[in-house]
Amino acid sequence: MITVHITNEQSQLAIDRDRVERAVRMVLEDESISRAEISVAVVEDATIREINRRHLDHDCATDVLSFLLDHDGEELEGEVVVSAQTAQSAAKRFGWSAADELLLYVIHGMLHLAGYEDETEEQQARMRKLERAYLSRFGLEPCYVEEEEDEFSPVGHVGGPPRGRGG
Repeated sequence: MITVHITNEQSQLAIDRDRVERAVRMVLEDESISRAEISVAVVEDATIREINRRHLDHDCATDVLSFLLDHDGEELEGEVVVSAQTAQSAAKRFGWSAADELLLYVIHGMLHLAGYEDETEEQQARMRKLERAYLSRFGLEPCYVEEEEDEFSPVGHVGGPPRGRGG
């Protein structure tokens, strides 16, 4: 059984809970994960910045954080935290809606929970290919901007309390 909890802790962007849950379930089902408990929190920049600082020692806002809490081979438990504020800012630069940008963050975070990394160019290319495949199922095509140190590029981050890794 897959359980998805969605928490909306911001008021700037309307959240399509069905769409977010569909994305979470797509990734899990495609990765043959049939038992999972996933929490998705949609927050403001100040909140994601605090979580990023506390768990990854990065004192900045970011697009997405993923925390793998447990994966014993049979069941996956994890959290994905996404910033609606960052999605709104980035969406303008990438030429699509903030809701679509946020969906990308959810998919990216779920791919991290499923075991994908994006630390090397090869891993990043694989992750982007998968993101494109999932987004295409929603009728979307992402635009990636290649800039060094681009704080809004959808590169994602992965971590785990109390210590984590940045992506």
